[in-house]
Amino acid sequence: MTDESWAGWYRDREGSEAVVLTTDGRRLRLRIRGVDFEGASFATLAPLAGTPPEHGTAALAEGVLTDCVLEWDLPLPVLVAGALRHATLSCLLSLRRAEPNLHLALHLNGAVYESARAESDFAAALASVQRALPDGTRLQTCIACAFSDYLPASDRSLSGTLACFREVKDAYREASGEGDVLELWERRTGFVQEIWSCRAFEARPARGAGTGHRGAFPLENA
Repeated sequence: MTDESWAGWYRDREGSEAVVLTTDGRRLRLRIRGVDFEGASFATLAPLAGTPPEHGTAALAEGVLTDCVLEWDLPLPVLVAGALRHATLSCLLSLRRAEPNLHLALHLNGAVYESARAESDFAAALASVQRALPDGTRLQTCIACAFSDYLPASDRSLSGTLACFREVKDAYREASGEGDVLELWERRTGFVQEIWSCRAFEARPARGAGTGHRGAFPLENA
């Protein structure tokens, strides 16, 4: 995967500054007040090993970034009546010690399609955006992909625990429940960010075989 960088802002009680979020689809990186942070999830961003403790003033709880707001925009591919269009996804994330609050807004063809103001994770927020989109318009991100799933019987985190099965596509296409996904789990390609997109993307089926453990996207009854 090739790195992507997204310009944004970091804010806390000490002030605000421009930042650049960089990701390869798996891990996230950014620098805050001279300190480099990295993590598999927005909820697990931690200073890299060897960072002098006197550098920077970002708040940490159990070693990870907290009590702050991150805001950034990223380009997002969207399928409109089968044709690829490029939209912009605006992300507003409040990292709190208790529970993060997330708001997403998709800017497409002069219109804005939003999630709720205080979603708890990217999967739920992206599902809200998808439901708001017109018929025939589909997000083209990992959460909407035919080859992604979560580990059965596990808690879904803010981001980064979505497994990719693109290297075992044919086997995953036959997966239709928890047991099937568990059998394939050790053959997963890796974990990806829900807002990532790669060339292997295929739209997730609406129902039946190929919807794995988590089902269609978005779930009709959610």
